[in-house]
Amino acid sequence: MEPIRVSVSRGDVVEAVHRVHAVAVQDGAVVAESGDSGLVAFMRSSSKPIQAIPLARARADLDDRDLAIASASHLADIDQLAAVRALLAKVPAAESELECGPAGDPPSPLKHNCSGKHAGMLALCRAHGWRSEGYRLEGHRVQREMLAVHAEAAEVDEDEIRTGLDGCGVLTFALPLERMAYAFSRLPQLDGGDRVAAAMRAHPALIRGPLASDTRLMQALPGWIAKGGAEGLLCAAGNGIGVALKAEDGNGRGLGPAAASFFSRLDLDLSDLAVVPLENSRGEAVGEIRT
Repeated sequence: MEPIRVSVSRGDVVEAVHRVHAVAVQDGAVVAESGDSGLVAFMRSSSKPIQAIPLARARADLDDRDLAIASASHLADIDQLAAVRALLAKVPAAESELECGPAGDPPSPLKHNCSGKHAGMLALCRAHGWRSEGYRLEGHRVQREMLAVHAEAAEVDEDEIRTGLDGCGVLTFALPLERMAYAFSRLPQLDGGDRVAAAMRAHPALIRGPLASDTRLMQALPGWIAKGGAEGLLCAAGNGIGVALKAEDGNGRGLGPAAASFFSRLDLDLSDLAVVPLENSRGEAVGEIRT
């Protein structure tokens, strides 16, 4: 089956078309697909719920908000920054120990959209008595643990997973879309994964924000979890089903409409994501994004 085509129109003229590959997996079998389910991509920030699993296993003292912000790509709003500060207090660690680099104005590591994940990695160091300096580096115990948990979730050998450096300095992991969907389908059943999934369900707004496809998907489908990643990736899971969508050109603006179209094949309603209106700087409607 061909990839999902998402059109960007201005007036009655189509200005761009994004091709989105998608796959759904249940009980280890592909139950729906559009495009190439074997397409290999880096998981980028879609990894964050998986990266939070070792933290959930190691730190019984963390609550839902802590695990949610560790799984988030936040927008540095007041509630999100408060959640990162609360997690750092429990680590315990100072903001200066975050190795994600600065962001925002004025720049601060706390405002980086990955600061919750990095705080979680510091908490993992404290739990195991590992040195925390350089926790982002490939040879550190933290990153070795991250590779191991991805292999566990996807049920592949560690040597099959290609790695690269993510935007925040830690490792990112490449898998076929089908393995990503499978890993997400298993996440709530993994030791510690149940806590991560429950945290995401309890705090969908912490995961990204009100306009984001992952936050909106969780709000539209109670019981589901979802996490977006850079270069047009979206992974989700619920009812024993795992889903992965990837924009071929890396542009994520069509993921909501693509998800709405694909989830309809699973008899799930994401109609609120089906059309993205486009406005100009005057607030005037000028077009839309839809399948």
